[in-house]
Amino acid sequence: MKKLERAGFTLIELMIVVAIIGILAAIAIPKFADLINKSHEGSTKGALSSVRSALQVYYGNNEGVFPAGPAGSNTTFLQDTLVPAYLGSWPSVYTPGRHAKTNTVDTINGGDPHDSDGTCEGEWVYVSSRASADWGRIAVECYHTDYKGIVWSTY
Repeated sequence: MKKLERAGFTLIELMIVVAIIGILAAIAIPKFADLINKSHEGSTKGALSSVRSALQVYYGNNEGVFPAGPAGSNTTFLQDTLVPAYLGSWPSVYTPGRHAKTNTVDTINGGDPHDSDGTCEGEWVYVSSRASADWGRIAVECYHTDYKGIVWSTY
């Protein structure tokens, strides 16, 4: 008499494998999404550091003078001044879950760059007036917090 050979998996075995894969996916996917958002935050913080470094090099090359230009929303004078001489390209700012990615700059003549116009738009804000104590400062115009609980505009 010939023995029947077992081929394949039983239904119970397949259900157990599917359940294990489902549990792993339920744990891994949210962690992966958090890592993506944290990488976007890191990119914005790195971009802020790069722009600040470019401003300092400009300051040194121009005998203690930061770029100055007209105040207003979505001005381009800062980008035109720093790119390509001090930056390869103008970086975007992105605060995940709060604002869309943008590379616009609001320029103000004075006051606190963290409260430039009372809005929270998630864009760059730059102080271009020598009369301001914050002259030459650039920040992110966002009053939400990052993953560490720190308000974006205070970086």
